[in-house]
This record gives sequence, C-alpha cells and structure tokens, in this order.
Amino acid sequence: MKIHGVSKSFGQLKVLDNIRLDIKAGSVTAILGPSGSGKSTLLRTINHLERVDDGFVTVDGELVGYRKSGRTLYELKEKDILKRRAEVGMVFQSFNLFPHLTVLENIIEAPVSLKRLSRPEAINLARDLLARVGLGDKINTYPRQLSGGQQQRVAIARALALRPKVLLFDEPTSALDPELVGEVLDVIKELARSGTTLIIVTHEIGFAREVADTVIFMDAGKIIETGSPDQILNRPANTRTAEFLAKVL
Repeated sequence: MKIHGVSKSFGQLKVLDNIRLDIKAGSVTAILGPSGSGKSTLLRTINHLERVDDGFVTVDGELVGYRKSGRTLYELKEKDILKRRAEVGMVFQSFNLFPHLTVLENIIEAPVSLKRLSRPEAINLARDLLARVGLGDKINTYPRQLSGGQQQRVAIARALALRPKVLLFDEPTSALDPELVGEVLDVIKELARSGTTLIIVTHEIGFAREVADTVIFMDAGKIIETGSPDQILNRPANTRTAEFLAKVL
C-alpha cells in the first residue's frame, strides 16, 4: 500500500501536509502523535472516508476512491467507492455496531449486501471469525448486551468479514475501560501474527513497541519520524518526538 503525497485542509487548517508512506504487505505500522496531529484524518483518507486535496492512495497498485484518466483523477461513484473500500477495513474508537442487529447480523450485513458471499457462506465465516475473537457464544446477542471490549472485538470480526487487504484501527482502545483494553489488544496481536496488513493509530506505547514493525510519529500534519519501535521509542532522532515520548512514557 502506498500513500503518494497526500495533503488535506479543513478551511485554513492544513491537517495533512504531503504525506508519503510505503507500507509493506503483512506489516504492522503504529502511528503515534499528539491530538490534532492528523493521525485519524490520515486513516480516513486511506479508505476514502475523507477526500484528499492532493495526492492519492493505492492498494496493490489500485487507486482508492478515484480512477485516473491521463493525469487527472476522477472520483468514483459511491457504489464503486464502497467496493474498493471493502479492501481497506476500518475499526473505529466507538465500535459503530448497528444496535438493532444481532452480532451475527452485524458481521454478515456487508459481505452479503456487497455480494461478496452468499448468506450461508457469510454465516459460516461469521462463526469462524467470532470464534477467532473469543466470542463464539455471543452470535445471537445484541450489542447493548455486550461490554465495550466485546463490542470492539465484534467490530474487528466485522471488519475482517470482507477479507480486507489492509485493516485500519483508529485508537481501538480509547473508548474502553482500562480493564477491557487487554482483551482487544490481544485480538489485534493475534491478527498481527496472521499476516494481515495493519495500520494502528494508538496511544498504547507498550503495545506499539511489542506489535509494530514500524512506528511513525506525526505532528502538525507531517510525518516527523519513521523507524523501528526500538529506534523511535528508545532513540528518537527528532527533538519533537523525544518531547512527546517524555510526556507519555
């Protein structure tokens, strides 16, 4: 997956400033940075929930959200955007489960409506995914009957149901009670070992150290520093990175 010079402004505020990244398939990238540094906006541009002002994103060489004609990019129609977005799953801070649907229905809704799978195939996949996130017994439960940690694990299973090439996590533990954080991080660790390409915006520094191949530090819409967890967290080259880590470690 490649991010080619992506910039994004909201009014006068430049939230992303010429972001360039090359993310290897099967790798785990953790993005750190203070609030307002552009981390979440970057994730939202990767799966085209947010339009970019400049640059573009490709997954396996395919543009996300656009088609190219000559040197011009044209935005795809909504149904084509949805098809392409299925390759880039996203897990949000706030779970975003449909409250009126059971856990099973939440998971099979997208693969069936996008005609990726028949209903019986989707149900079988949902059973497998729920077992994988440790919730095989909750298949007919409604979201309101689950803890926050369980809801987030269902949200991860739902994202995996489309078999995405890349899975994005936007602060996946920030809405959870502290004692529930571990169960969600354990599921993400398991995914990291399975070869899915993961990009994780997180403030869990210990988790980033343990799971990530690459750590990115962002500030004021720019990538300040990129490197291995050991390099960035133990020997940051940039004073801004060091200042940030001194406050959070």
